[in-house]
Amino acid sequence: MTGAFLAGVIAGYGVAVPVGAIAVLIAGLTARTSLRVGAAAGLGAATADGVYALLAVLGGAALAGLIAPIAAPLRWAAAAVLLLLAAHTAWSALTKPATTRETDRTTPMAAYAGILGLTLLNPATVVYFAALVLGRGGEGGGAWFVLGAFLASASWQLLIAASGALAGRFLTGGRARLITALASSAVIAVLAVALVV
Repeated sequence: MTGAFLAGVIAGYGVAVPVGAIAVLIAGLTARTSLRVGAAAGLGAATADGVYALLAVLGGAALAGLIAPIAAPLRWAAAAVLLLLAAHTAWSALTKPATTRETDRTTPMAAYAGILGLTLLNPATVVYFAALVLGRGGEGGGAWFVLGAFLASASWQLLIAASGALAGRFLTGGRARLITALASSAVIAVLAVALVV
């Protein structure tokens, strides 16, 4: 039980810690809105990691084989969504007054669902968890492994959201908000392109 839980924790941090487009998106969203919205977005990413950990435990090798043929189209879809988000963020920053915040337009539920859906577009996550489960002799530890992976991912995503909230608090001026929104858009766009090249 403890071994499976710790394996899940390590696996969860292993998949969550590398900073990619989702982390940048969560931090930028939190800085522009609120910690509640950012935390919901982070929990959406953690939920996706938990779902993929569960799928790996239940039949990761078979699922990884099924996903392999559509991995490239899923990567292209994720890149397209990220590019649209980057463009939307940049457009919003350039066209609306810098003093307004996005809290009226972005609800925690919308942030959760959006990031959950976007994170689920990453088929590499289930392959990663499946490889870990199979590497342990097919004994992933069931629910304990999944719980450990989810909690580790959730703690990391919430740290990212808190960092975004802290940055948003210090970058409240109009010019600073514009610069951070455009920088966030640029980073997300670069990471989107990196998904497919």
